[in-house]
Amino acid sequence: DREHEEVGTYLEGEATSATRPLVINGVTLYKQELSMSEEEREAFLQHFEEEAVPTLNFCVLGGIFSEGIDLTGEKLIGVMIVGVGLPQIGLERDLIKGYFDEVEKEGYHYAYTYPGVNKVLQAVGRLIRTEEDRGTVLLIDDRYRLPFYQNLLPHAYQFVRNHKEMQEKLKDFWQERH
Repeated sequence: DREHEEVGTYLEGEATSATRPLVINGVTLYKQELSMSEEEREAFLQHFEEEAVPTLNFCVLGGIFSEGIDLTGEKLIGVMIVGVGLPQIGLERDLIKGYFDEVEKEGYHYAYTYPGVNKVLQAVGRLIRTEEDRGTVLLIDDRYRLPFYQNLLPHAYQFVRNHKEMQEKLKDFWQERH
């Protein structure tokens, strides 16, 4: 529904490498490669500088573009995170889980949930870098509906129950902004 869209540049984070170099309905999709040279990184970041060109930039959640870059003003107007950012299962994570389970803490959350939510918040942090920055954040995963996850996120976040409610909130947000 194009009447509810805001033209600009968006960042989308995924737990794995994205593989969709496409142009759909006039929106150019760019993707982060797992291994990028310095020149390729600079070229990827250049997409955020192009004014009035609607783009969707796919990045690896927790990767090189999820933190440490400043995209102020109109360079980035939205972030969409697919998933809750859980780290991969591995020996280090299992050791952390085991330690916290031993001291009667919630080992799984210390090893997986909290680091995952931290990655999500780091990626969301690309959106608001100055007091003047405005934009939307879409966290897409049913687990964000759970009070446990909602309590780990900033209280200013608004949660929606369905697609229609999301469209209405986005429309209202962008109308207030203009």
